[in-house]
Amino acid sequence: MPLYALTIAHRQNVVIGACVPDVATTARAARSVSRCKGGRLRSCCSPDVDECRAIPDICRGDMRCVNQNGGYLCLPRTMYNQPFRPEVPALPEPVYPDTSVGLGSEGYPDTFLPDIDECETNSHHCNPTQVCINTAGGYTCSCTEGYWLIGGQCHDIDECRYGYCQQLCANVQGSYSCSCNLGFVLNPDGRTCQDVDECEEEPCSHGCFNTYGSFMCNCDEGFELAADGTTCIDLDECSFSEFLCQNRCVNTPGSFTCICPPGYYVFEDGRSCEDLNECETGNNTCTAAQVCFNFQGSYTCLNPLQSASAFIENHFQLPFTILYRHMDMSSGRTVPADIFQMQATTRYPGAFYIFQIKSGNEGREFYMRQTSNVSATLVLTRPIKGPKRVVLDLEMVTVNNVINFRGSSIIRLTIFVSEHPF
Repeated sequence: MPLYALTIAHRQNVVIGACVPDVATTARAARSVSRCKGGRLRSCCSPDVDECRAIPDICRGDMRCVNQNGGYLCLPRTMYNQPFRPEVPALPEPVYPDTSVGLGSEGYPDTFLPDIDECETNSHHCNPTQVCINTAGGYTCSCTEGYWLIGGQCHDIDECRYGYCQQLCANVQGSYSCSCNLGFVLNPDGRTCQDVDECEEEPCSHGCFNTYGSFMCNCDEGFELAADGTTCIDLDECSFSEFLCQNRCVNTPGSFTCICPPGYYVFEDGRSCEDLNECETGNNTCTAAQVCFNFQGSYTCLNPLQSASAFIENHFQLPFTILYRHMDMSSGRTVPADIFQMQATTRYPGAFYIFQIKSGNEGREFYMRQTSNVSATLVLTRPIKGPKRVVLDLEMVTVNNVINFRGSSIIRLTIFVSEHPF
């Protein structure tokens, strides 16, 4: 029979295990003295050593030391445990006679008082929302993970308020659930999110550029991004400006092409049209007796010079000289424009010269402006639309009153007006 009997005291809803002297067994106390592990008497009511105070920093990290009967516990501070170990008035330490008793092989007495598991016997006073944790000589009321103790009740912890999740958080009773925004996936840790490389699935019709949480599509040159943000549609460059090409613009997928009319070729810049000289390339139909004359966009074959008789039929008087000249001019040329110059090659003492358009100016598109005593310039006064062939007879009249002389020289000027303004 042990020296002390175990009684149960109830205080503040906590079950406390304590020992009181048993008068009936006091007579045998002198023969049952032994020593306990850690230097404490094995007697049930020997004073306990508070290791939490005696040993500095006995629990490391974020752990709190909780003294137990004959030992201690290191518990996380976040558990919000409330150990129910009320202070009990210290009992007077009994005086034992100087009688030695045998000890067990481990230094413990052969007899000791077994602990009562209040949690297993359901003799605890923990709240229904709490969890009972048995300790040596008592028990502790605690809350499960995800709850904390407030006013004796276990309340759910809203983990979402403390940033447990990297992106989206949904609180549930006793726990929480993390999720990610569009463009991310949840990592195996259940808390952090990882970017999804959408470009691996080739969502874009041309190029794809991955961004954090999303992606961007880009298009090749000559295309633009459609409203859906993924497909590319051809850009009609020809619709931007009518001056993109000198003649005609043809849209192609991703680009454009400039087309020139017959008699022209596309210049090095890819947009301008340059005259194709058929007379130089030999791509003409002129005979050996004819002369090939090239003008803008085409050519013509000139026949041998006309006889003087043919000229007399039209003018009834033969001039001193007849010269044939040919020139080309772009359609719609801006006006006024100096296009041809006429000058006397021989000067006579006492003579003066008169320049005039003798024929071919029925539409009043030209006039002669005398620039000196011996020269004049043909001026275009109205734009002419081609294709058109204009023949002008430009006359220079020589007058010498000293010798009573009057004569004329004719330049038959043929102007080939091109179909296009280039």
